[in-house]
Amino acid sequence: MSAVLIVEDEQHLADGLRFNLEAEGYTVDTVNDGESALALLVDEQQRYDALVLDVMLPGKDGFEVAAELRAAGHYVPVLMLTARGRPEDVLRGFESGADDYLPKPFELSVLLARLNGLLRRREWFHRDQTQSQSSAIPEQSSPPTADAGPEEFRFAGRIIDFGNLELRTPQQTIRLTLMEAQLLRYLIRHGGNVVSRKAILEDVWGLNEDTDTRAIDNFVVRLRKYLEDDPAKPIHLLTVRGVGYRFVAEGEK
Repeated sequence: MSAVLIVEDEQHLADGLRFNLEAEGYTVDTVNDGESALALLVDEQQRYDALVLDVMLPGKDGFEVAAELRAAGHYVPVLMLTARGRPEDVLRGFESGADDYLPKPFELSVLLARLNGLLRRREWFHRDQTQSQSSAIPEQSSPPTADAGPEEFRFAGRIIDFGNLELRTPQQTIRLTLMEAQLLRYLIRHGGNVVSRKAILEDVWGLNEDTDTRAIDNFVVRLRKYLEDDPAKPIHLLTVRGVGYRFVAEGEK
């Protein structure tokens, strides 16, 4: 049984979501502001399997809550509710650390589908840790296939552990958000090939191709800090001007 925390200041909406999610078998708690959510998740370290987070909240908004959760090392999957589904809100949500989004107003069936999908992806990344360890990919081996389960991908002295959402380097271990892991996995799966921004928007984030692509560039800047010895002179995550990006495991100078 999955536990969900709903952060929503419209009481009638919070009550309706709680009623319907409990009818689907979820354990549900609700709070009406971001400070209360952070107190539960960070200060009291309450365990939840997913967070349904409204953007428009009194005090700290949803963007601030998501960003503070990630900064505190808390990686609960976040489904963010945006007021109008504006692309700039969606992209800002992803940059804050959200894993999926849903514009208001929404159909209950759609929210349930998004929430179930988020939990399935989380289970996919975390299931069967023994299998993850036994199926580790050797140095510079073939990228994961589309239906591959959790595994490690090794290159250039780094280990991307999709099972634990971690990237390990000789100097440090970096926790990845689910969205960062999905983007990184997508780039690795297409290793050596140019991946367009349009493809990333549609295949990883489910956004229309006419959406502003600056958030992708910001994600890539962040990933380069994880992947590259010198992020200003990348040899693994390369920009293909006017098109998108290309991942090269063995490095390219």
